Amino acid sequence: MKSDIHPDYRLVVFQDTSAASSFVTRSTIETSETIEWEDGNTYPLAKVEISSASHPFFTGQMKIVDTAGRVERFERRYGNRRRKNS
Repeated sequence: MKSDIHPDYRLVVFQDTSAASSFVTRSTIETSETIEWEDGNTYPLAKVEISSASHPFFTGQMKIVDTAGRVERFERRYGNRRRKNS
C-alpha cells in the first residue's frame, strides 16, 4: 500500500440524537467534537439522527424524522396520507 494516502481508521463514538444512545465503532469519519467514553478515554464524536436504536425497522415503531421540511412539502403536494391505528 502507498503511504500517507489512506484516511485515519480509528475508534469513534456515534451518538444517536433522537434516541439518546451511543456506541463505539471504528470509522474514518472526520469530526470536530470529542467525548469522554465510559472507559475513561476520549474519542471523536459523530452525531447521527438515526441509528439502530431509533430506526423503525429495528424498533418496530413508526417515527417521522423531518429534515428541512420534507414531510410538510410531501403533505402539501399529496395530502396527509398517514395511517391511523385501528
